[in-house]
Amino acid sequence: MSPPDASPTLAALYQSLILEHYRRPRNQGVLDDADVSVTMKNPLCGDELVLQLAFDDAGGVRAARFRGQGCSISLATASMMTEYITGKSRDEIDSAARRFAQMLAGDAEVAADPALGDLRALSGVAKVPARIRCAQLPWEALERAFAGRG
Repeated sequence: MSPPDASPTLAALYQSLILEHYRRPRNQGVLDDADVSVTMKNPLCGDELVLQLAFDDAGGVRAARFRGQGCSISLATASMMTEYITGKSRDEIDSAARRFAQMLAGDAEVAADPALGDLRALSGVAKVPARIRCAQLPWEALERAFAGRG
């Protein structure tokens, strides 16, 4: 997936980054000291995801892990998201979640925001409506994890 109106070089870089996170996911596995665990499924395409988080004393994410199976978009998103949120405050994570949703809605300005890091590689998903749900699944699990924390 490449961002809207991306140069061929940037599109290839983004494709490569998505495949890298899919083939060699970061933070994949079990989090033994998890404070919360959330299971999500996308029955439309078969994606399944378990997200586990451990919180720091201020309510930010100290550690994040995921397990699951699914398409390259859902698993790459989970990898990028867990990498991004680790060590971040709740406010930083909430802001990133809003910006990510805007990017999936096709906001080109957000897609160019370097603050989103590797997550920007998923901006091209906005052009493929059937895959948007795949990219949203890890973020929905994150939202439920925070809601379940109380």
